[in-house]
Amino acid sequence: MKRWLIICGFAICSVTLLAVGVTQGASLYYAAGHGAACADCHEMAEYASAVHSSPHDNATCTDCHQASLFTRLRHIQVHLAGSAPETIRLREVDVRQMIANCKSCHEHEYASWRAGPHSATYTEIFADPAHISKRGLMDDCFRCHGMYFDGAIRDLVQPQNTRGPWHLSHPELAGQPTIPCQACHWIHREGPPETKPPARISVAGPIVPQSLGFFDRREGMHFAAATLAIPTLYDGPRQLKASPDQRQAICYQCHAPRLPEANSTAAANHWGPQAGSGDDRTPMGVHEGLSCFSCHNSHNESARASCATCHPEMSHCGLDVEKMDTTYANPASKHNIHWVKCTDCHQHGLPRVKCVVTVAAR
Repeated sequence: MKRWLIICGFAICSVTLLAVGVTQGASLYYAAGHGAACADCHEMAEYASAVHSSPHDNATCTDCHQASLFTRLRHIQVHLAGSAPETIRLREVDVRQMIANCKSCHEHEYASWRAGPHSATYTEIFADPAHISKRGLMDDCFRCHGMYFDGAIRDLVQPQNTRGPWHLSHPELAGQPTIPCQACHWIHREGPPETKPPARISVAGPIVPQSLGFFDRREGMHFAAATLAIPTLYDGPRQLKASPDQRQAICYQCHAPRLPEANSTAAANHWGPQAGSGDDRTPMGVHEGLSCFSCHNSHNESARASCATCHPEMSHCGLDVEKMDTTYANPASKHNIHWVKCTDCHQHGLPRVKCVVTVAAR
């Protein structure tokens, strides 16, 4: 009996060492070939080819994707069994593991994202009483939060009611971000590597980064920012002027307006979608026509220093523009930059523009 235990133990150790050696050796082989060997498996050929014509063409597959022993063995099993799906999609766990690899090359962008609201965790979105009481629980939450989660809202949050207390059915997701890098960045998107522009790019006509694309959960694929529509919005019956900055088409996928509510004045008069409805934050008033990126940092959404870009530190009424309550979150703010109007400050009428005539000395 003891002899058989020794033989079984030796066999198990041998198989384990062989598996580790083969998979580790395979990783070195793939890395040495710049990841091209991944294309040896026909189901991966399309993806390996795409990344080699993308801004990440200098990266190997394992620079971005997790390559643990379990992952490699699973890939081998799926390939040999011929059970690979027609379209390979990343799982939520795959996306989470990739974020750390994004950080290794994009440290500044990663730190900026972590400092902003787009790094909100599953607990902050799906287990926070204040947030759920206000927003409710529905599958449409996944359109912007947790778009890579494989399941319905009932598979993530319990109980499914309006009273709570709510908890995550997958506690391992508690501290994980609901809007990962891959929500807005199409890693395999075809295009040249990004380079620093020779001159400052105007916010009125910026270059759209090649990798910028929104991941649509329903289709299970990215759509390039340049192909997404910027909605036509109205302030009452008047159509608003929209910025031509195509990057903000990504913003509108989540910060979207709604059609006029039934029995509303806008619906009765057949006016179009109203700015400021739903989660829309399209600028009106004095800031009409500005791009989201005119004020907001692309990764952390901070607009703290944007006012001083256009305004003097002290306004004509003696207020420090960077200390005004300009936030969208406070509905009582008189200085909400998204739709502050001239008359909000000049309540007794707009001042006349003084005409200054300069007479040249003879």
